[in-house]
Amino acid sequence: MYSRILLKLSGEALSGGKKDGILDSEALLNTAKAVKAIADTGSEVTIVIGAGNIARGAIVEKLGINRVSGDYMGMLGTVINCIALKETLEKIGQKAVVLSAVNVTFTEIYTPELADKYLKEKNVVLFGAGTGKPFFTTDTCATLRAIEIKADAILIAKNGVDGIYSDNPLTNKDAYMFKEITCSEIIKRDLKVMDLSAVEMLKDKDIDVRVFNMNKTENFAKVARGEDIGTTIKKG
Repeated sequence: MYSRILLKLSGEALSGGKKDGILDSEALLNTAKAVKAIADTGSEVTIVIGAGNIARGAIVEKLGINRVSGDYMGMLGTVINCIALKETLEKIGQKAVVLSAVNVTFTEIYTPELADKYLKEKNVVLFGAGTGKPFFTTDTCATLRAIEIKADAILIAKNGVDGIYSDNPLTNKDAYMFKEITCSEIIKRDLKVMDLSAVEMLKDKDIDVRVFNMNKTENFAKVARGEDIGTTIKKG
């Protein structure tokens, strides 16, 4: 079982795939229950959520908005998602707190020491506003935070994908899933599981990266317990 986990979620996971709203109550509740199931295993849980359901810098740029401003909008979007999930977690009896990389008056400022304190008090800790800097993705943020708080695993919850494949299984019937793969091989193959800069940061770190299908909500707790599902990315 992993003792301290960073869970990476997409913003779309909180919208339930619906295009008529940025958040969906059922998706929020299902995600909160899955997160609580991890906490109930005894693992300490931290979360980084994307903002694809609200705004992404690269997409906002196409609207004529400066990329840096677009990234700041995305950071604020992650804070919105964190607060929504925090509130839902508390409704089902799980303590949670949002720590932001930027100064938002209604959250606390992130430091590794404060995150550690809240984790030891059995809170789920949600990291908002990415790294606080433009041009850095939430993949990079997740990797950086995992290293800073000394997590022993990063769990990447994918929508409808069981793990890392050699190619797109929807278009290539010969694509196969890796049970285990190294960071170097991901970089060599240019696999699109997470930003390659984030993978590079993990090459010499003793942090397992577990990629699994989030549509099967029981998978969250199974991965936290170390069960052999999905794909495991190892250092090297």
